[in-house]
This record gives sequence, C-alpha cells and structure tokens, in this order.
Amino acid sequence: MARFDSFVILAAMRTGSNLLEAALNALAGVTCHGEAFNPALIGYPKRDTLLGMSLAERDADPLVLWQRIGAEPGLNGCRYFSDHDPRVLGAMLDDPRCAKIVLNRNPLESYVSLKIARATGQWRLADARHRIAALATFDAAEYAAHLETLQQFQLRVLHALQTSGQTAFYLDYEDVPDLSVLNGLAQWLGVEARLDTLSSKLVPQNPEPLEDKVSNPAAMEAALSRLDHFNLARTPNFEPRRGPNVPGFMALRGGGLLFMPIRPAPDAAIRAWLEQLGEVEDGFSQKTLRQWKRRHSGHRSFTVLRHPLLRAHQAFCTLLEAPSFEETRRVLTKSYKMKLDDHGPAFLAWLRWLKPHLGGQTKLPVQPLWASQSNMVQSIAQIGAPDLLAREDRLAEDLAYLAGAAGLETPAFTAPDPDSGPVKLADIWQPEMEKAAREAYPRDFLQFGFGDWRA
Repeated sequence: MARFDSFVILAAMRTGSNLLEAALNALAGVTCHGEAFNPALIGYPKRDTLLGMSLAERDADPLVLWQRIGAEPGLNGCRYFSDHDPRVLGAMLDDPRCAKIVLNRNPLESYVSLKIARATGQWRLADARHRIAALATFDAAEYAAHLETLQQFQLRVLHALQTSGQTAFYLDYEDVPDLSVLNGLAQWLGVEARLDTLSSKLVPQNPEPLEDKVSNPAAMEAALSRLDHFNLARTPNFEPRRGPNVPGFMALRGGGLLFMPIRPAPDAAIRAWLEQLGEVEDGFSQKTLRQWKRRHSGHRSFTVLRHPLLRAHQAFCTLLEAPSFEETRRVLTKSYKMKLDDHGPAFLAWLRWLKPHLGGQTKLPVQPLWASQSNMVQSIAQIGAPDLLAREDRLAEDLAYLAGAAGLETPAFTAPDPDSGPVKLADIWQPEMEKAAREAYPRDFLQFGFGDWRA
C-alpha cells in the first residue's frame, strides 16, 4: 500500500517552489498541479481549467478539485501558499494520507526576491541571458508585515501537525538543487523513481549577495539590527508563538506607555503625542518587548478602536491604492464582479462582500487591515492584554486618563480628522452602509458598543 494518497507543498512566493515542482514532476508517477488554489488563477497562468474544473467551479467548491487531485493516477499534489483559498487548507492539514512538504527560505531573501520580481515582472527564468536586472528598495514596515505573514502561516501548519501527530518533510531554498535531498524526498514519499539529473528548465534569478540586490543596504541593516536575529530564519519548529504586528508597537522610553496599534491606526498623531513626553521606541521583537516591560515597572499599554464603518472605508481606500493589493483587486473584479471605479457603490458592494468573507466563505484570506477589531484585540491579548481600549472619537480624553494612570503629565493631543483620505466617507455615505457594516462586524458592534457612524 502506498504511503500517501496526495501531497501538498506548503511554501510562499520566492522560496524555490517552482524549482521543487519541476523536480517532483520529473519523478515517474508524481504530478504537481501548480498553484491549484491560487485565487487569481487555477494551476498556472493562462489556464482556464484544471482536471476538468473551471475557475468558477473551483471557487464554488474547492474541495471538489482537491478530491480530484487525490484521485488522479499516481501521486498527485499542488503548491499552497498563505494567500491561497483558506477553505481547502484544513482538509490538507487534517489528512494523514496527504504528505506535507514544507519549503522555507530566509524571509529577507524571499522579501527582496519578491520586490525584484514585482519590479521586473519576471517570475521565472529559464536562461540567464534573458534576466531583467533591478534593485529592490527595502521598506522596514513592509518587511515586518512579510515576516509576520510567513510566521503565522508556518505556526498554523506546525500546530496542525502537532495536534494530529503528523510530521512533514522540511526543505530549505538551498536544498532544492541538491539531488541527494530530492531523492531523499522521493524515498520519504514512498516513490520508487529517483532523479539522475536536475531540471535545466529553471535557474535562480538573483544569485547575488543581499546587499547587492537592494538600493538602500544601509537602511536595511539599520532596520534589521532591531530584530531578534536568533528567530529570523528558523524553521517553524523553532519559531516563537508570535502575536500581531509587534514591530509596529510604539513605546515611550522611560515613561512606561506602550501603543499596540490595530491597523489602520492614527500612528502619526499618537507618535507626536508620545514624543512630547520623551523618546519613542519601535521596531520591537517579542524579546525586546519583554525587555522593555521589565525596564518599565508600572507600564500602561493601549490600543485604539475605530468605528467599524469608518475603519472599513479606510481599509477600502488602501485596497484601491496599494500595489500589494493588485492581485486582490483583480480577483474582486474578475471573480466577484465588483466594479471598483465608482467609489460609493463599490464600497457598499465590498462591505456586503465582507460578511461572507469574514465568515470564511470566500477564496481570499482575511487581511489584518479589515479583520474584525474583536479578533485583533484577541491577538494582542496573546502577548499581553492592553490596559486601555481607547476610542478614536474621544482619544484626547482617553490619552489624558492613560497618562495620568502612568503618573505622567498630560500633553496636548491634536486629533487628526478620522475621515481622511482621497474620498471621504461623509461624501459617499448611504444608510445602507450602516446596515452592511453591522452585518459584516456584528461582534465589534456588540462587544464595543458602537452605534451608527452617522447617528
């Protein structure tokens, strides 16, 4: 009896998954069906179907496609990334007859490679003569978010394996060109075939040292010096149980105040307020955050809650503008038939889409930017519940109370306009938006006592 009925490569973009797939497909009796559950495509770019299923049919019930993959002759599988359809991941992880191949790469290397690929549009390379050269610009906040996404996905995989008594075959980016490691993987899979040579159809795109691949290496080194290097590139077995975006926290050096933001947050205004009291620290890891807490006995922490409708609108504005959401916009327009060019109707349609989306009924993963605030507060609580849930509409009063509780003077706070952005919510508001926001975020309205935004 075969050891496994199917397999999944649990990886991320720019980790060498294309090379690994090519190697597996070179083994007789093994077939990898690409990114079968990528929200923007089915298997591969410019493909309309996979195993007789169209993109729309897969989106209606992704488990049917997963069953078809497992039922194909031989050993079949696919690649799965953290931004693929979340509805199918549980079936993969829970099935002990599905082999889990976990592919990792130094997260800084994958981040820089991803930036270069987005800049050049070149995602695969078969001949070095056709390589398009470009430099990546390192962005500390963007990298922190990249690292957080990788770690949370790896921790979910690790937890599923631990609780079900399973194990996985772990590979690093540098292992993929190693013929002996690949044949070891074939043996672990229970496949009789072995590789004699490696595929020459794909080659590494950016073999240079990291400092030669970025336009601002000094800024990159300065940002990385604040991170806990001992946790940076470990496999999931050694990753700390990280909470939300710890590098985005702001703390007052010597004053004992800690801001734990829920995105999108009034960061600039709160930083300016903290700076009236002293020097501000940020870029924390869990290790340095614990050190800060030990140095500041009697510290006070806080986060800021925003009206769900206003927060959803600010998230929607970011969704429309940010380059990192280009793929999401394409899926919303193609798969969910949203017309994003008319702001008011588009926002209302997106609000209504949020209800099934936040309920796990769509193929796109929930982003922290528009996740419910109740869930985000729970995530923060994993590393320490905030002393104060401040409200954006009375932030001056709440911050004054917080400073007094910490034994500090109360500096003036200049509240920013909460309804800011290229399009104001007040200019497009409709009564239907209030109803849609309540249906999308029922727990936020219930737990935090929000009323209508425009009462």
